[in-house]
Amino acid sequence: MHSMSRLERNAALEMCSDLRSEGVLKSLSYDARLLFLTRFSRLFAYGALSVVLVFYLSGIGLSESRIGLLLTLMLLGDIIISLTLTTQADLVGRRRMLIIGSILMVGAGLVFAFTRNFLFLVIAGTVGVISPSGHEVGPFLPIEQAALSHVVSDSRRTTAFAWYTLTGSFATAFGSLCGGVLPSLVSSGGATPIDGYRTVVITYAVLGMVLMLVFWRLSSATEVDVSEDSSSSSAARKMLVGVGQSRKIVLKLSALFALDSFGGGFVVQSFAAYWFYLRFGVKSATLGAIFFGANLLAGVSALLASKLASRFGLVKTMVFTHLPSNVLLLLLPLMPTLHIAIAVLLLRFSISQMDVPTRQSYTMAVVNPDERSAAAGITGVARTIGASLPPMFVGLMFAHPRLINLPFFIAGALKIAYDLVLYSQFAAIRAPGEKIR
Repeated sequence: MHSMSRLERNAALEMCSDLRSEGVLKSLSYDARLLFLTRFSRLFAYGALSVVLVFYLSGIGLSESRIGLLLTLMLLGDIIISLTLTTQADLVGRRRMLIIGSILMVGAGLVFAFTRNFLFLVIAGTVGVISPSGHEVGPFLPIEQAALSHVVSDSRRTTAFAWYTLTGSFATAFGSLCGGVLPSLVSSGGATPIDGYRTVVITYAVLGMVLMLVFWRLSSATEVDVSEDSSSSSAARKMLVGVGQSRKIVLKLSALFALDSFGGGFVVQSFAAYWFYLRFGVKSATLGAIFFGANLLAGVSALLASKLASRFGLVKTMVFTHLPSNVLLLLLPLMPTLHIAIAVLLLRFSISQMDVPTRQSYTMAVVNPDERSAAAGITGVARTIGASLPPMFVGLMFAHPRLINLPFFIAGALKIAYDLVLYSQFAAIRAPGEKIR
């Protein structure tokens, strides 16, 4: 009865008015607004840390090869943490798992801030939640996607995800700006540069505490209703990874997302920022401003995704916006001057994130409601697996000046291959309820 009444309320609201994108924000429930707040807080922390992380680790004595190894181990550890928490979230409780993830984020941040011991850093980075890329890691995004899909109607899901992506991009942008400026402000007071970078790491841990408090206030509306789709729920409980009927399509999407992330792992934001330093001598404050603008453009582009998806479909929107951005990625290291390189970077970011809300919406649409956390978790883990190995090789490449451009060429080629395969496999498969005008 509870499930049916919620569906009836959603249908009534949709019949009353044809809301534009701005109206979706106004109609968000209390829980949805909290999820937007946690998204902003978390991506602010990720963005700030990604700008200074390699500088900080280098400042405490780690070589480029050790930094690459550490970043790889961080992402590998995230696989275990994410898979464990997300595949059980729909059964044990989404809010509970999100709080656990926040605690792991706090712990990892504090260890990174107060030790130089490589072994302790490896343990904290592997068991905890640290983002070297400026993008999502850990169990948060998959569980939040499932929870958000639970509190918005199907017809508004893609638009809600577009605003959700915009929120994250804006947060990453402001975080990148603050991450670049804060060390300079601390250093101007007489502190050493390493103290400025450490301030950002401590801020990361503090924002993890904020997440924990906000997640605590989520209501039961974000959880799976045990009366919903009980037959599929029973089947999902018998599966080790929490998916039953949706297993085939989840595995196919996971394989493709892993390929995409494997390519993206060669150009994570931490290393991209360091590349600008190695190639053009750009300092951290300037890097913060560059990635502030880049992430702002990425966020704005996400809003266009829902409009394009309603016209061309989710999969076509994913491919036809992602493909040109990867061509620009290939061209970036060929740019002769800093200003041209920045222009190409900004142009790429202006279209690079349009596939994100469409990808998220498509994944949530093609699986059963009570398998959404698990499906998002599995595809998210696949992306993490794909992204986990490249940083180790990038660290080795950056140790040789002649190879610092190679990661961009590898990334662009692999991500273009992903776009082509995705289109060939899924262009003809529309999400349930998808309407193209």
